[in-house]
Amino acid sequence: MFYLLRTHRVFHDAIECLIAALEARDPYSQGHSQRVADMVYDLARKIGIRGKELEEIHIAAHLHDIGKIGVPDNILRKPGKLFPHEWAQMRRHPEIGYQILSKSALLKKIARIVLHHHERWDGKGYPAGLKGEAIPLGSRLIAVCDTIDAMTSNRPYRPALTWQDCLAEIKACKATQLDAVLVDAAEELWPKWERRWDGSLSKAVCFSGSVK
Repeated sequence: MFYLLRTHRVFHDAIECLIAALEARDPYSQGHSQRVADMVYDLARKIGIRGKELEEIHIAAHLHDIGKIGVPDNILRKPGKLFPHEWAQMRRHPEIGYQILSKSALLKKIARIVLHHHERWDGKGYPAGLKGEAIPLGSRLIAVCDTIDAMTSNRPYRPALTWQDCLAEIKACKATQLDAVLVDAAEELWPKWERRWDGSLSKAVCFSGSVK
């Protein structure tokens, strides 16, 4: 039992180190990964996910942007919108994250969730163009929460949306960009999230010009 607890602690600490490494390079990630992970945990529990699956999805949410470690600083920290060739490099971060996490046999499922967190329900996402329920559920959960945090955070080219404006945008994305079932569940959690974070994200600054 002591060995299992110690192994779990080492595993947890290794994940924290990966997150810290990303946050040291990307100021936008400071707080972003935690907020997304918190929302994903709430949303996953809302739809009935428990146990090991919940833990894996929660870890994937913490690590969803880890692939940005492989994005050049001049793109990752650019104070403005990205040019098309820069955006193409930024779009590689899910694949880079997958390559990093796939090195561990324990993280194979988590790696796949990270790989597909920018897929769209209508099949117009990346990197694989997966559609609908072909997208891993964990990836769909992260997509909803990542989009919410992006909209409610300040950007160099626009202020954060209010939570009510963000809700309207999220609902407009039902069954196109985002899983409609998850959007409906997120709406039920909205008062809780708004109370927790409304006004607390005004200091958040994105150093890249696109929703990442």
